[in-house]
Amino acid sequence: MTSKSLVSALFALAALYDGIIGLIFLWAPGPLFHWAGVPPPNHMGYVQFPALLLIIFAWLFVAIARNPARKRDLMPYGMMLKVAYSGLVFYYWIKEGIPNMWKPFAVADLVFLLLFAWAYARLGAETAPASTAGMGSAASA
Repeated sequence: MTSKSLVSALFALAALYDGIIGLIFLWAPGPLFHWAGVPPPNHMGYVQFPALLLIIFAWLFVAIARNPARKRDLMPYGMMLKVAYSGLVFYYWIKEGIPNMWKPFAVADLVFLLLFAWAYARLGAETAPASTAGMGSAASA
């Protein structure tokens, strides 16, 4: 399996992961909070808006999965999403505690962040232009 196909599979998996989580929190946040034993916020819009953002990011990940080399410039946005969520959860987890419901998502996002960084670096190394050092280019004449 080539690097590009591994990166495609990674971002397809991320699209499924974020898309499914987004749909669940969009369509059934109440039962999910009840099942997890976590009090819901005073308005479900506080949950549904981030759910829609996850669905939007899922489409971004689909675009990357279709052509990772061409869409490499979009990867940092996915990395920032993963930093934002996992960073906040780990901060509150350490500082004052957070319901267990949010912890598995933070761990998964940290793993995705590391894999996204690997993919970004790997594709950058593969698509970097060949060095012209020592070639006696006309520009130096």
